Amino acid sequence: MEQQVELKVPVTEVRTSGFSYWKDKAMSIKIGPLPLPVYLTMVAIIFGASFYGKLPADMIGGLAIMMILGILLGDVGLRLPILKDIGGPAILSIFVPSCMVFYGLLDENAVKSVTAFTKGANFLYFYISCLVAGSILGMVRKVLIQGFIRMFVPLVIGTVTACVVGTAIGMVVGFDMYHAFFFIVIPILSGGVGEGILPLSVAYSEILGQSPDQFLVHFVPAAMLGNLFAIMLAGYLKKLGQKKPHLTGNGMLVKSGDLDLNALKGAEKAIDLKLMGAGLLIASSLFIGARLLNMVVPIPAPILMIIAAATLKVLNIVPASMEQGAHQLYKFVSANLTWALLVGIGVLYTPWADVIAAITPAYIFTVLGTVLAMVGSGYFSARFLNMYPVESATVTACHSGLGGTGDVAILSSANRMELMPFAQISTRLGGACTVIAATILMRMFS
Repeated sequence: MEQQVELKVPVTEVRTSGFSYWKDKAMSIKIGPLPLPVYLTMVAIIFGASFYGKLPADMIGGLAIMMILGILLGDVGLRLPILKDIGGPAILSIFVPSCMVFYGLLDENAVKSVTAFTKGANFLYFYISCLVAGSILGMVRKVLIQGFIRMFVPLVIGTVTACVVGTAIGMVVGFDMYHAFFFIVIPILSGGVGEGILPLSVAYSEILGQSPDQFLVHFVPAAMLGNLFAIMLAGYLKKLGQKKPHLTGNGMLVKSGDLDLNALKGAEKAIDLKLMGAGLLIASSLFIGARLLNMVVPIPAPILMIIAAATLKVLNIVPASMEQGAHQLYKFVSANLTWALLVGIGVLYTPWADVIAAITPAYIFTVLGTVLAMVGSGYFSARFLNMYPVESATVTACHSGLGGTGDVAILSSANRMELMPFAQISTRLGGACTVIAATILMRMFS
Protein backbone atom coordinates (compact mmCIF):
# COMPACT_ATOMS: atom_id res chain seq x y z
CA MET A 1 0.00 0.00 0.00
CA GLU A 2 2.77 2.35 0.86
CA GLN A 3 4.37 1.71 -2.53
CA GLN A 4 1.08 2.48 -4.33
CA VAL A 5 0.73 5.74 -2.49
CA GLU A 6 4.29 6.70 -3.30
CA LEU A 7 3.62 6.02 -6.99
CA LYS A 8 0.45 8.08 -7.17
CA VAL A 9 1.72 11.21 -5.48
CA PRO A 10 4.63 11.90 -7.81
CA VAL A 11 2.41 11.41 -10.88
CA THR A 12 -0.07 13.96 -9.62
CA GLU A 13 2.70 16.37 -8.75
CA VAL A 14 4.27 16.05 -12.20
CA ARG A 15 0.98 16.79 -13.94
CA THR A 16 0.20 19.74 -11.72
CA SER A 17 3.68 21.17 -11.82
CA GLY A 18 3.77 20.82 -15.62
CA PHE A 19 0.67 22.95 -16.06
CA SER A 20 1.75 25.40 -13.39
CA TYR A 21 5.20 25.69 -14.93
CA TRP A 22 3.94 26.88 -18.32
CA LYS A 23 1.34 29.12 -16.74
CA ASP A 24 3.90 30.72 -14.43
CA LYS A 25 6.41 30.92 -17.28
CA ALA A 26 3.99 32.86 -19.46
CA MET A 27 2.86 35.14 -16.63
CA SER A 28 6.43 35.84 -15.57
CA ILE A 29 7.27 37.36 -18.97
CA LYS A 30 6.43 41.05 -18.63
CA ILE A 31 5.83 43.73 -21.23
CA GLY A 32 6.23 46.80 -19.07
CA PRO A 33 4.05 46.14 -16.01
CA LEU A 34 1.78 43.65 -17.82
CA PRO A 35 2.18 39.85 -18.01
CA LEU A 36 2.62 38.70 -21.60
CA PRO A 37 -0.77 36.91 -21.94
CA VAL A 38 -2.58 39.98 -20.60
CA TYR A 39 -0.67 42.30 -22.93
CA LEU A 40 -1.35 40.12 -26.00
CA THR A 41 -5.05 39.97 -25.13
CA MET A 42 -5.20 43.76 -24.96
CA VAL A 43 -3.31 44.07 -28.25
CA ALA A 44 -5.83 41.77 -29.94
CA ILE A 45 -8.77 43.75 -28.57
CA ILE A 46 -7.42 47.23 -29.39
CA PHE A 47 -6.04 46.54 -32.85
CA GLY A 48 -9.00 44.30 -33.68
CA ALA A 49 -11.33 47.20 -32.87
CA SER A 50 -9.17 49.51 -35.00
CA PHE A 51 -9.24 47.08 -37.95
CA TYR A 52 -13.04 46.80 -37.87
CA GLY A 53 -13.57 50.54 -37.39
CA LYS A 54 -14.81 50.24 -33.81
CA LEU A 55 -11.96 52.08 -32.10
CA PRO A 56 -13.34 55.30 -30.56
CA ALA A 57 -11.79 58.43 -32.08
CA ASP A 58 -11.54 60.08 -28.69
CA MET A 59 -9.61 59.90 -25.43
CA ILE A 60 -10.37 56.20 -24.88
CA GLY A 61 -9.27 55.01 -28.31
CA GLY A 62 -6.28 57.35 -28.57
CA LEU A 63 -4.96 56.54 -25.11
CA ALA A 64 -5.40 52.81 -25.70
CA ILE A 65 -3.34 52.86 -28.92
CA MET A 66 -0.68 55.13 -27.44
CA MET A 67 -0.29 53.13 -24.24
CA ILE A 68 -0.25 49.70 -25.88
CA LEU A 69 2.54 50.84 -28.22
CA GLY A 70 4.32 52.97 -25.62
CA ILE A 71 4.49 50.12 -23.09
CA LEU A 72 6.05 47.79 -25.65
CA LEU A 73 8.49 50.27 -27.20
CA GLY A 74 9.52 51.69 -23.84
CA ASP A 75 10.18 48.20 -22.51
CA VAL A 76 12.14 47.13 -25.59
CA GLY A 77 14.16 50.34 -25.48
CA LEU A 78 15.16 49.59 -21.89
CA ARG A 79 16.41 46.11 -22.83
CA LEU A 80 18.31 46.52 -26.10
CA PRO A 81 22.10 46.78 -25.70
CA ILE A 82 23.68 50.15 -26.51
CA LEU A 83 20.28 51.66 -27.35
CA LYS A 84 19.20 51.48 -23.71
CA ASP A 85 22.13 53.72 -22.78
CA ILE A 86 21.30 56.48 -25.28
CA GLY A 87 17.61 56.98 -24.66
CA GLY A 88 16.29 53.86 -26.37
CA PRO A 89 12.73 54.08 -24.97
CA ALA A 90 12.28 57.66 -26.15
CA ILE A 91 13.89 57.00 -29.53
CA LEU A 92 11.79 53.91 -30.25
CA SER A 93 8.58 55.46 -28.90
CA ILE A 94 8.91 58.40 -31.29
CA PHE A 95 10.43 56.98 -34.45
CA VAL A 96 8.86 53.52 -34.67
CA PRO A 97 5.29 54.94 -34.73
CA SER A 98 6.45 57.56 -37.24
CA CYS A 99 7.80 54.78 -39.45
CA MET A 100 4.60 52.74 -38.98
CA VAL A 101 2.47 55.65 -40.18
CA PHE A 102 4.69 56.22 -43.23
CA TYR A 103 4.54 52.57 -44.31
CA GLY A 104 0.84 52.16 -43.53
CA LEU A 105 1.38 49.74 -40.64
CA LEU A 106 -0.83 51.85 -38.40
CA ASP A 107 -4.28 52.01 -39.93
CA GLU A 108 -6.31 55.16 -40.46
CA ASN A 109 -8.66 54.54 -37.52
CA ALA A 110 -5.76 54.26 -35.10
CA VAL A 111 -4.19 57.47 -36.44
CA LYS A 112 -7.53 59.29 -36.12
CA SER A 113 -7.88 58.19 -32.50
CA VAL A 114 -4.33 59.27 -31.63
CA THR A 115 -4.87 62.61 -33.39
CA ALA A 116 -8.15 63.25 -31.61
CA PHE A 117 -6.64 62.64 -28.20
CA THR A 118 -3.17 64.13 -28.64
CA LYS A 119 -4.07 67.19 -30.69
CA GLY A 120 -7.82 67.57 -30.22
CA ALA A 121 -7.79 67.05 -26.46
CA ASN A 122 -4.43 68.85 -26.08
CA PHE A 123 -2.88 65.91 -24.21
CA LEU A 124 0.62 67.37 -24.56
CA TYR A 125 -0.20 70.48 -22.55
CA PHE A 126 -2.13 68.43 -19.99
CA TYR A 127 1.02 66.36 -19.49
CA ILE A 128 3.30 69.39 -19.29
CA SER A 129 0.91 71.19 -16.92
CA CYS A 130 0.94 68.25 -14.52
CA LEU A 131 4.71 67.99 -14.65
CA VAL A 132 5.37 71.71 -14.28
CA ALA A 133 2.90 72.22 -11.43
CA GLY A 134 3.94 69.08 -9.56
CA SER A 135 7.67 69.41 -9.98
CA ILE A 136 7.77 73.10 -9.00
CA LEU A 137 5.42 72.83 -6.04
CA GLY A 138 7.27 69.71 -4.90
CA MET A 139 10.65 71.47 -4.94
CA VAL A 140 12.54 72.91 -2.03
CA ARG A 141 12.21 76.70 -2.25
CA LYS A 142 15.94 77.32 -2.01
CA VAL A 143 16.72 74.91 -4.82
CA LEU A 144 14.01 76.44 -6.99
CA ILE A 145 15.26 80.00 -6.55
CA GLN A 146 18.91 79.12 -7.13
CA GLY A 147 18.09 76.97 -10.14
CA PHE A 148 16.08 79.60 -12.01
CA ILE A 149 18.68 82.28 -11.45
CA ARG A 150 21.72 80.25 -12.37
CA MET A 151 20.39 78.40 -15.41
CA PHE A 152 20.31 81.54 -17.55
CA VAL A 153 24.10 81.70 -17.71
CA PRO A 154 24.67 78.25 -19.29
CA LEU A 155 21.66 78.87 -21.53
CA VAL A 156 23.14 82.07 -22.98
CA ILE A 157 26.64 80.60 -23.24
CA GLY A 158 25.28 77.46 -24.86
CA THR A 159 23.17 79.32 -27.42
CA VAL A 160 26.04 81.55 -28.56
CA THR A 161 28.49 78.64 -28.65
CA ALA A 162 26.06 76.42 -30.57
CA CYS A 163 25.48 79.13 -33.17
CA VAL A 164 29.20 79.70 -33.71
CA VAL A 165 30.21 76.01 -33.72
CA GLY A 166 27.24 74.82 -35.78
CA THR A 167 27.74 77.51 -38.42
CA ALA A 168 31.49 76.85 -38.60
CA ILE A 169 30.99 73.10 -39.06
CA GLY A 170 28.35 73.75 -41.70
CA MET A 171 30.79 75.89 -43.66
CA VAL A 172 33.50 73.23 -43.37
CA VAL A 173 31.24 70.48 -44.77
CA GLY A 174 30.08 72.56 -47.71
CA PHE A 175 27.21 74.85 -46.69
CA ASP A 176 27.55 78.61 -47.02
CA MET A 177 27.40 80.58 -43.79
CA TYR A 178 23.98 82.07 -44.57
CA HIS A 179 22.32 78.68 -45.13
CA ALA A 180 24.09 76.93 -42.25
CA PHE A 181 23.14 79.61 -39.73
CA PHE A 182 19.62 80.60 -40.77
CA PHE A 183 18.32 77.28 -42.12
CA ILE A 184 19.99 74.64 -39.96
CA VAL A 185 21.33 76.06 -36.68
CA ILE A 186 18.52 78.51 -35.91
CA PRO A 187 15.65 75.99 -36.44
CA ILE A 188 17.37 73.61 -34.01
CA LEU A 189 17.43 76.30 -31.32
CA SER A 190 14.06 77.89 -32.09
CA GLY A 191 12.07 76.10 -29.37
CA GLY A 192 9.98 73.53 -31.23
CA VAL A 193 7.42 73.53 -34.01
CA GLY A 194 4.49 75.55 -32.71
CA GLU A 195 6.40 78.18 -30.73
CA GLY A 196 9.57 78.27 -32.83
CA ILE A 197 9.61 76.89 -36.38
CA LEU A 198 6.18 78.17 -37.41
CA PRO A 199 6.70 81.80 -36.31
CA LEU A 200 10.24 81.64 -37.71
CA SER A 201 8.94 80.51 -41.12
CA VAL A 202 6.35 83.31 -41.11
CA ALA A 203 9.02 85.87 -40.21
CA TYR A 204 11.36 84.63 -42.95
CA SER A 205 8.51 84.64 -45.50
CA GLU A 206 7.66 88.26 -44.73
CA ILE A 207 11.28 89.33 -45.05
CA LEU A 208 12.12 87.30 -48.17
CA GLY A 209 8.70 87.44 -49.84
CA GLN A 210 8.26 83.63 -50.11
CA SER A 211 5.69 81.14 -48.85
CA PRO A 212 6.23 79.87 -45.28
CA ASP A 213 5.89 76.27 -46.55
CA GLN A 214 9.14 76.62 -48.47
CA PHE A 215 11.00 77.27 -45.23
CA LEU A 216 9.28 74.54 -43.24
CA VAL A 217 10.77 71.93 -45.59
CA HIS A 218 14.22 73.02 -44.38
CA PHE A 219 13.34 73.73 -40.75
CA VAL A 220 11.51 70.55 -39.71
CA PRO A 221 14.27 68.03 -40.53
CA ALA A 222 16.86 70.14 -38.71
CA ALA A 223 14.72 70.37 -35.58
CA MET A 224 13.84 66.67 -35.64
CA LEU A 225 17.41 65.51 -36.18
CA GLY A 226 18.63 67.90 -33.48
CA ASN A 227 16.01 66.50 -31.13
CA LEU A 228 17.18 62.95 -31.88
CA PHE A 229 20.80 63.82 -31.05
CA ALA A 230 19.68 65.61 -27.88
CA ILE A 231 17.75 62.50 -26.81
CA MET A 232 20.80 60.30 -27.41
CA LEU A 233 23.10 62.67 -25.52
CA ALA A 234 20.64 62.81 -22.64
CA GLY A 235 20.75 59.03 -22.45
CA TYR A 236 24.53 59.17 -22.39
CA LEU A 237 24.43 61.79 -19.62
CA LYS A 238 22.25 59.47 -17.54
CA LYS A 239 24.82 56.70 -18.01
CA LEU A 240 27.63 59.10 -17.11
CA GLY A 241 25.85 60.06 -13.91
CA GLN A 242 25.54 56.39 -12.97
CA LYS A 243 29.26 55.77 -13.53
CA LYS A 244 30.37 59.00 -11.83
CA PRO A 245 27.85 59.89 -9.10
CA HIS A 246 29.69 63.07 -8.12
CA LEU A 247 28.67 64.64 -11.46
CA THR A 248 24.92 64.35 -10.88
CA GLY A 249 22.34 65.51 -8.38
CA ASN A 250 19.93 62.76 -9.50
CA GLY A 251 17.40 65.32 -10.67
CA MET A 252 18.61 68.25 -8.53
CA LEU A 253 20.09 71.06 -10.61
CA VAL A 254 21.87 73.19 -7.98
CA LYS A 255 24.39 71.91 -5.47
CA SER A 256 23.46 72.80 -1.93
CA GLY A 257 25.51 71.68 1.03
CA ASP A 258 22.69 71.97 3.55
CA LEU A 259 20.17 70.01 1.48
CA ASP A 260 20.26 66.22 1.40
CA LEU A 261 18.36 64.85 -1.60
CA ASN A 262 18.16 61.36 -0.14
CA ALA A 263 16.74 62.73 3.07
CA LEU A 264 14.15 64.68 1.12
CA LYS A 265 13.10 61.54 -0.72
CA GLY A 266 12.83 59.65 2.51
CA ALA A 267 10.49 62.30 3.90
CA GLU A 268 7.93 61.82 1.16
CA LYS A 269 4.46 60.96 2.41
CA ALA A 270 2.15 58.12 1.48
CA ILE A 271 0.04 58.42 -1.66
CA ASP A 272 -3.22 60.28 -1.06
CA LEU A 273 -5.67 59.82 -3.94
CA LYS A 274 -7.88 62.75 -2.94
CA LEU A 275 -4.91 65.08 -2.77
CA MET A 276 -3.86 63.90 -6.24
CA GLY A 277 -7.28 65.04 -7.45
CA ALA A 278 -6.60 68.44 -5.92
CA GLY A 279 -3.23 68.46 -7.67
CA LEU A 280 -4.97 67.83 -10.99
CA LEU A 281 -7.19 70.86 -10.43
CA ILE A 282 -4.18 72.99 -9.49
CA ALA A 283 -2.32 71.99 -12.66
CA SER A 284 -5.36 72.70 -14.85
CA SER A 285 -6.03 76.04 -13.15
CA LEU A 286 -2.43 77.16 -13.58
CA PHE A 287 -2.54 76.49 -17.31
CA ILE A 288 -5.92 78.20 -17.76
CA GLY A 289 -4.76 81.14 -15.67
CA ALA A 290 -1.66 81.44 -17.83
CA ARG A 291 -3.81 81.62 -20.96
CA LEU A 292 -5.87 84.41 -19.39
CA LEU A 293 -2.72 86.29 -18.43
CA ASN A 294 -1.40 85.85 -21.97
CA MET A 295 -4.18 88.20 -23.13
CA VAL A 296 -2.37 91.13 -21.51
CA VAL A 297 1.21 89.85 -21.21
CA PRO A 298 2.96 88.96 -24.53
CA ILE A 299 4.70 85.90 -23.14
CA PRO A 300 3.82 82.29 -24.16
CA ALA A 301 1.33 80.66 -21.82
CA PRO A 302 3.66 77.78 -20.84
CA ILE A 303 6.23 80.30 -19.61
CA LEU A 304 3.58 82.24 -17.70
CA MET A 305 2.43 78.98 -16.11
CA ILE A 306 5.95 78.29 -14.90
CA ILE A 307 6.31 81.82 -13.56
CA ALA A 308 2.97 81.56 -11.76
CA ALA A 309 3.81 78.19 -10.20
CA ALA A 310 7.25 79.40 -9.13
CA THR A 311 5.77 82.58 -7.64
CA LEU A 312 3.27 80.56 -5.62
CA LYS A 313 6.08 78.33 -4.35
CA VAL A 314 8.45 81.17 -3.47
CA LEU A 315 5.70 83.09 -1.64
CA ASN A 316 4.64 79.87 0.10
CA ILE A 317 0.98 80.48 -0.73
CA VAL A 318 -0.15 76.94 -1.57
CA PRO A 319 -0.88 74.70 1.48
CA ALA A 320 1.63 71.90 1.99
CA SER A 321 -1.04 69.24 1.47
CA MET A 322 -1.94 70.71 -1.93
CA GLU A 323 1.71 70.79 -2.91
CA GLN A 324 1.94 67.15 -1.90
CA GLY A 325 -1.05 66.27 -4.10
CA ALA A 326 0.37 68.10 -7.12
CA HIS A 327 3.74 66.41 -6.64
CA GLN A 328 2.22 62.94 -6.38
CA LEU A 329 0.14 63.57 -9.51
CA TYR A 330 3.30 64.58 -11.34
CA LYS A 331 4.96 61.31 -10.33
CA PHE A 332 1.96 59.27 -11.51
CA VAL A 333 1.70 61.04 -14.88
CA SER A 334 5.45 60.85 -15.44
CA ALA A 335 5.62 57.13 -14.63
CA ASN A 336 2.59 56.02 -16.63
CA LEU A 337 1.97 58.38 -19.54
CA THR A 338 5.41 59.38 -20.82
CA TRP A 339 5.87 56.63 -23.42
CA ALA A 340 2.26 56.99 -24.52
CA LEU A 341 2.78 60.69 -25.17
CA LEU A 342 5.96 60.01 -27.12
CA VAL A 343 4.01 57.62 -29.37
CA GLY A 344 1.58 60.45 -30.08
CA ILE A 345 4.51 62.73 -30.88
CA GLY A 346 5.87 60.16 -33.31
CA VAL A 347 2.53 59.71 -35.06
CA LEU A 348 1.64 63.40 -35.40
CA TYR A 349 4.76 65.53 -35.26
CA THR A 350 7.55 63.41 -36.71
CA PRO A 351 7.08 62.82 -40.46
CA TRP A 352 9.31 59.89 -41.37
CA ALA A 353 9.92 61.08 -44.93
CA ASP A 354 11.41 64.35 -43.67
CA VAL A 355 13.65 62.49 -41.24
CA ILE A 356 15.03 60.26 -44.01
CA ALA A 357 15.47 63.17 -46.43
CA ALA A 358 17.61 65.02 -43.92
CA ILE A 359 20.07 62.20 -43.39
CA THR A 360 23.07 63.35 -45.43
CA PRO A 361 26.61 63.37 -43.97
CA ALA A 362 27.01 67.15 -44.23
CA TYR A 363 23.64 67.81 -42.66
CA ILE A 364 24.23 65.31 -39.86
CA PHE A 365 27.64 66.77 -38.96
CA THR A 366 26.22 70.30 -38.83
CA VAL A 367 23.29 69.34 -36.61
CA LEU A 368 25.40 67.12 -34.36
CA GLY A 369 28.01 69.85 -33.90
CA THR A 370 25.30 72.34 -32.93
CA VAL A 371 23.77 70.05 -30.33
CA LEU A 372 27.13 68.95 -28.92
CA ALA A 373 28.17 72.57 -28.47
CA MET A 374 24.90 73.32 -26.69
CA VAL A 375 25.16 70.35 -24.35
CA GLY A 376 28.89 70.74 -23.78
CA SER A 377 28.49 74.38 -22.78
CA GLY A 378 25.94 73.43 -20.17
CA TYR A 379 28.17 70.66 -18.86
CA PHE A 380 31.39 72.67 -18.50
CA SER A 381 29.81 75.91 -17.28
CA ALA A 382 28.10 74.06 -14.41
CA ARG A 383 31.27 73.87 -12.33
CA PHE A 384 31.48 77.67 -12.19
CA LEU A 385 27.83 78.03 -11.15
CA ASN A 386 27.65 75.43 -8.36
CA MET A 387 25.42 73.23 -10.49
CA TYR A 388 25.59 69.53 -11.27
CA PRO A 389 27.12 69.01 -14.75
CA VAL A 390 24.74 66.20 -15.79
CA GLU A 391 21.63 68.17 -14.88
CA SER A 392 22.93 71.42 -16.33
CA ALA A 393 23.83 69.73 -19.62
CA THR A 394 20.45 67.98 -19.75
CA VAL A 395 18.59 71.27 -19.31
CA THR A 396 20.61 73.00 -22.03
CA ALA A 397 20.07 69.96 -24.29
CA CYS A 398 16.35 70.76 -24.17
CA HIS A 399 17.09 73.97 -26.07
CA SER A 400 18.00 71.68 -28.99
CA GLY A 401 14.69 69.84 -28.88
CA LEU A 402 11.21 70.07 -30.35
CA GLY A 403 9.65 72.36 -27.77
CA GLY A 404 7.46 70.71 -25.17
CA THR A 405 7.53 67.38 -27.01
CA GLY A 406 11.30 67.48 -27.15
CA ASP A 407 11.55 68.30 -23.44
CA VAL A 408 9.51 65.23 -22.60
CA ALA A 409 11.60 62.98 -24.83
CA ILE A 410 14.96 64.36 -23.66
CA LEU A 411 14.14 64.33 -19.95
CA SER A 412 12.62 60.87 -20.15
CA SER A 413 15.77 59.65 -21.89
CA ALA A 414 17.86 61.12 -19.08
CA ASN A 415 15.39 59.95 -16.42
CA ARG A 416 15.31 63.51 -15.12
CA MET A 417 11.64 64.53 -15.38
CA GLU A 418 12.11 66.65 -12.24
CA LEU A 419 13.91 69.16 -14.45
CA MET A 420 10.80 69.92 -16.54
CA PRO A 421 10.36 73.52 -15.23
CA PHE A 422 13.97 74.37 -16.08
CA ALA A 423 13.68 72.57 -19.40
CA GLN A 424 10.58 74.56 -20.29
CA ILE A 425 12.38 77.82 -19.50
CA SER A 426 15.35 76.68 -21.57
CA THR A 427 13.12 75.73 -24.48
CA ARG A 428 10.47 78.45 -24.42
CA LEU A 429 12.50 81.45 -23.36
CA GLY A 430 15.64 80.36 -25.17
CA GLY A 431 13.63 79.56 -28.28
CA ALA A 432 11.75 82.86 -28.24
CA CYS A 433 14.98 84.83 -27.89
CA THR A 434 16.55 82.82 -30.72
CA VAL A 435 13.62 83.50 -33.07
CA ILE A 436 13.67 87.23 -32.30
CA ALA A 437 17.44 87.50 -32.78
CA ALA A 438 17.33 85.48 -36.03
CA THR A 439 14.54 87.67 -37.41
CA ILE A 440 16.54 90.83 -36.70
CA LEU A 441 19.68 89.36 -38.28
CA MET A 442 17.73 88.15 -41.32
CA ARG A 443 16.47 91.68 -41.92
CA MET A 444 20.01 93.01 -41.62
CA PHE A 445 21.57 90.53 -44.07
CA SER A 446 18.75 90.24 -46.62
